[in-house]
Amino acid sequence: MNKKRLHRDPKNAKLGGVCAGIAEYFEIEVWFVRLLVVSAFLFTAGFIVFLIYIVAYFTLDEMPEKQQWQQNAYKKHKVKKKAWQTGDSAQQILEDISIELDKMQKNIEQMEDYVTSLEYKINREFKNKNKNNKTK
Repeated sequence: MNKKRLHRDPKNAKLGGVCAGIAEYFEIEVWFVRLLVVSAFLFTAGFIVFLIYIVAYFTLDEMPEKQQWQQNAYKKHKVKKKAWQTGDSAQQILEDISIELDKMQKNIEQMEDYVTSLEYKINREFKNKNKNNKTK
């Protein structure tokens, strides 16, 4: 069972990544968390909010690289569900994905052309002969 953990998010950070990490943990918009923190700082106990932020910065670990990579991969195609959320429309995301798939298809075709070419066979033969000569 993979438990969710609270981390700082340095990739989406403005001041240390605490708000970005909280937003990621609760799956809400980062701007909303930042607005809450600034509002709490300005309109309530500013020193306490500042102190809590500093403590969170030093006690929370940075988000692991693997999780950052996954987060960025998923955010690349984020559909907005409400008008006020960040993200793209579903139609825009489908167009972007279609373009990416076309690029991947071209790369695969180029790899297939190379692997089935005479050049590949010749290069492979030279590498095999070099390996055989080195082992002798």
